[in-house]
Amino acid sequence: MTEIYLVRHGETNWNKEGRVQGRTDIPLNETGRMQAKLCFNGVKAFGPSILIASPLQRAKVTAEILNEHWELPIIEMEEFKERSYGDAEGMTLADRERFFPEKDIPNMEKLEDVKQRGIEGIKKVCQRFPNEKIVIVAHGALINAILSVISKGEIGSGKTHLNNTCINKLTFIDSVFEIIDYNNTDHLITVND
Repeated sequence: MTEIYLVRHGETNWNKEGRVQGRTDIPLNETGRMQAKLCFNGVKAFGPSILIASPLQRAKVTAEILNEHWELPIIEMEEFKERSYGDAEGMTLADRERFFPEKDIPNMEKLEDVKQRGIEGIKKVCQRFPNEKIVIVAHGALINAILSVISKGEIGSGKTHLNNTCINKLTFIDSVFEIIDYNNTDHLITVND
């Protein structure tokens, strides 16, 4: 059995402002760094042997903060980059509704392509590291796309908002993924109160 913790990165100023980040490489803010430190409490008992991150700095720095306790090599994988939101990146919801009321955003990555990229990435990880405990630090839309494929649309894209540094637990046994838990932020209770 391969066990995977899919972790969303910590908060950025654009998250706080409700701006679409996509592939724009925005750093963690101080809250995001604190969330990443607290996230360690949610994953420490898991004891991963493999640590993977999106190359975008908000995910990579979240992984680096978690890794202060493990000192694992961080493997960067392009497959776990956030969805590209094209011309809407940097916009608030009000901006998007004003400029793209039909949601036809130029240069935005198609959701089906995000799902395919995400699920191919996670399958590649399971093939390369069978029977390991793996932490993957990635992004909300990308993780939701993966959850949507695995749950056959029950959760994920269009249905689930994933909080910063939420933990999503998966298993991979006999070529089948199972979602054990998702959007778990119990480790943040003290910071959010």
